[in-house]
Amino acid sequence: MQKRLVRKLELEMLLSQVEPHPSPKPSLEQYTIPADVAATMLYIAAYMHNDIIDKEVLDLGCGTGRLALGAAFLGAKQVVGVDIDKEAVKLAFKNSVKMGLKERTRWVVGDIDVVHGDFDTVLQNPPFGVQRRNADRKFLEKALATSKVIYSLHKSPHRNGTLVEKLKASNVAQVPPSSFLERFIEKRGGKINVVYAMVMTIPHMFQFHTKRRHEFIADLYIIERT
Repeated sequence: MQKRLVRKLELEMLLSQVEPHPSPKPSLEQYTIPADVAATMLYIAAYMHNDIIDKEVLDLGCGTGRLALGAAFLGAKQVVGVDIDKEAVKLAFKNSVKMGLKERTRWVVGDIDVVHGDFDTVLQNPPFGVQRRNADRKFLEKALATSKVIYSLHKSPHRNGTLVEKLKASNVAQVPPSSFLERFIEKRGGKINVVYAMVMTIPHMFQFHTKRRHEFIADLYIIERT
């Protein structure tokens, strides 16, 4: 367990070593969360809100394990990663062995419906609903049913060019929540504490991609179960 403050750059370098999915499926929106975004998300959770160290953490839709492994490295008591893709979970386990984090991580192959229990913190980068409309709703519902605090990434409704430039300079900026997500979360017993916008960049991965890389704003929702 980490007994010292980990520098954000050190965390980002560690996360960049996590091997990505070799053959991601567009239908599952398997975009590996960029190392810089994952590091920012984990840093906020661990050091601004004290929701990682000594906590039971759940990563829903863990992919190859970048968020789960980052939480374990920062000092989570135990981390469970769940993903429907068997190949992704096998690679997450391989990454945990390579990074010396095998003992504090557990991996489950299955739909997130298989998850039961009570965790301190959920970390998730759910599908944004580009391929399957409203795909992120199921993740929010499961997170609210299993955890006290949720850190969840969602595609931002904010498309302000000035905000993008501001984010490139400051890394994050506080923004208002989506009114739809706010209503959706409140109806299911949750409360949005704060929303942070950040720039996310994904490379050309699928045939339908027309650019070498795509840059957009993602919003990190910090949600409390009431």
